[in-house]
Amino acid sequence: MSINKSQFITVAEMAQMLGVTRAAINKQISEGKIPAKKVGRNYLISKTSLSAELQDRIQKGQKETTKNVLEKSQHHDLDFEKELWAAADKLRGNIDVSEYKNIVLGLLFLKYISDAFYKRREELDALTRDKKNEDFYVADDKARAQILETKDFYKSAGVFYVPEKSRWEYLQTKTMQSDIGQVLDKAMDYIEEDNRAELEGVLPKVYTRTTLDQSVIGELVNIFSRISFNHDFDREKDILGRIYEYFLGQFADSEGKRGGEFFTPRSIVKLLVEILDPYENARVLDPACGSGGMFVTMGEYLRNHKQDSSKLAISGQESNQTTLRLAKMNLAIRGLSGKIELGNTYYQDKFPHLQADFVISNPPFNAEWEPSKLADNDPRITLGVPPSGNANFMWVQHFVHHLAPNGQAGFVMPNGALAVSGKEGDLRQKLIEADLVDVIVSCPSKLFYNVGLPVSLWFLSKNKTGDRFRKRQGETLFIDARDIFEQISRKQVVFNPEHIEKIANTVRAWRGESGAGKYEDISGFCKLAKLEEIKKNGYVLTPGRYVGLADVEDDGISFEEKMEKLSGELREAFTKGRELEKDIEKNLKELGF
Repeated sequence: MSINKSQFITVAEMAQMLGVTRAAINKQISEGKIPAKKVGRNYLISKTSLSAELQDRIQKGQKETTKNVLEKSQHHDLDFEKELWAAADKLRGNIDVSEYKNIVLGLLFLKYISDAFYKRREELDALTRDKKNEDFYVADDKARAQILETKDFYKSAGVFYVPEKSRWEYLQTKTMQSDIGQVLDKAMDYIEEDNRAELEGVLPKVYTRTTLDQSVIGELVNIFSRISFNHDFDREKDILGRIYEYFLGQFADSEGKRGGEFFTPRSIVKLLVEILDPYENARVLDPACGSGGMFVTMGEYLRNHKQDSSKLAISGQESNQTTLRLAKMNLAIRGLSGKIELGNTYYQDKFPHLQADFVISNPPFNAEWEPSKLADNDPRITLGVPPSGNANFMWVQHFVHHLAPNGQAGFVMPNGALAVSGKEGDLRQKLIEADLVDVIVSCPSKLFYNVGLPVSLWFLSKNKTGDRFRKRQGETLFIDARDIFEQISRKQVVFNPEHIEKIANTVRAWRGESGAGKYEDISGFCKLAKLEEIKKNGYVLTPGRYVGLADVEDDGISFEEKMEKLSGELREAFTKGRELEKDIEKNLKELGF
């Protein structure tokens, strides 16, 4: 018999909501004070069976969480998004993470567009009151009020027009109402109606049908109201973007393997972008764009290099409708725009004529697909048709097809693609012989959330003899970065800024970029390999095969001295082991065994 889990909460969830240990809840269940249903080795507690006292305690706990966040000073340091996440996560209860993700991220987006609207409204109000401004000055208050509600004055400045009943200040007045979910769904509808070209079908309208308690939704609105900068919207936009990305990462972590479908860990994306080195007016494609993180990081890179991120020509494709919505909201929060299309990239290339300066992507790994669905003359198939059991080299050919004459691609691949034999090995050989492989970086395990699969970063260049860098015809740079990482938890590692700079600067030096220094092979880390050497290695692209082992620094201690020391330690361990065996035998005899 199936159980509707939305009607139950687990012991862990109840303990979190009440702020007690799981042992305390289990004790209450064993004493019959909390009715629970045993499912396997665990208990599920029916929401309807809870006493009025317990329901009241849970609600008070949620309100206390909100109060603690709201009462903290308005600091916005590196812990700010963590505080907001901790509060929002505590309010989640037992609702599924994939559902809660849309509720929370939708509210963050609503907060952003409301604040952008308020900022533009203040600017218009100041312009219409400035007697020196011949273009905007209006003496009549009624006429001024009409200008402040004219949609074109917002859209011309790249700001979404937000109708009155969708504005954050209005929504804050409804947080105590039992129909706050309906209010929010209508707010989303009103915004889409007034911004159809950009937002039709994008915003989540899930607040009425969710099983999340309506009072909790009101508390979330109150929590996100804390994101305020006294009208310094430029700073607020950066923080909101940071919070949105942080929440995406936390949801990806909570969803485990599924999370990788919409979010690539930030340190991987930063390394891809640093090596690609994008520039203003570049055409950028990500045909498996997820929530748009690749585009966001490219925009940040341009801003950090004093360039205009709004001048990126962004094209993205995503097969999941919900994820596509996340991407469009993510770009909007970052002040980026572009074409994000819905469709399966294997069979529906939404940008058939695009020649991109940069292709950047983290496609699905080792995915099954149906080659029979391709047209006989599909222009992307230049190396050969990959097997149905693995689409890795379908993705690679898609990337190559969309590169401009001087274009570059940077993408993530599972390590298996580096050395796989058979049909895929033949496709890899043709790719290498076409002199498209520029750089290969092998990465440490555990870079992805809850997924230990080791990956590598591939960089392809369409024109090694005439692009922005020195001529590199017949050369490939191999970097072994498997031992370069920072452990941030038991199950995840990252590249920190120093790691990213070390790897990226090695590539810059190899490409002959000014200021990067002279490139040199380093045993165990990097090696420039010629096409002939790769051919001798069976067209395998595993960096470890080329870079060799790291040089071991001579510590000045002779082999004989080391062996004598180790032998002494080993004998001491044997002696202690025999003594321990005697103690155990003695204890067993005393117990009668």
